[in-house]
Amino acid sequence: ALRLSYLRAGGHDPAILDQLLQLQVEATALEKGPAGLRGGRKTAVPAEPRGAAAPAPGLDAALLAVELENRRLEDELLALKIRRERRADAGSWVAQRQAEELAQLRAEVGMLRRQSEWPRLPSAILPPAVAPPLPP
Repeated sequence: ALRLSYLRAGGHDPAILDQLLQLQVEATALEKGPAGLRGGRKTAVPAEPRGAAAPAPGLDAALLAVELENRRLEDELLALKIRRERRADAGSWVAQRQAEELAQLRAEVGMLRRQSEWPRLPSAILPPAVAPPLPP
């Protein structure tokens, strides 16, 4: 739960994820315990039939290592998904901002076109130009 809340909050630091994973390994080891303790209760360990081969001691460790690696990869995948969603949100915000600016520019271009199409007054209606003063 702690790891998931860290990832959902945007955390993606590999060192912290490794620490959280190590804490989870320790918690799992404490839950299972060497005497078969789980959740504070003793569980019955079935006796193996005679002649059955005992599981290799390294098998449990290898299985735990694979489980831990799977969890680490799941955490990494979740962190990547969260980053992709954030980038998509940021990208959509940028696209929306650019669309607003484009609409504003189009409105300005339309206004300038309308202004350029206004009828111009003929020169006969305009007042006569003032001549520059004559030199003495």
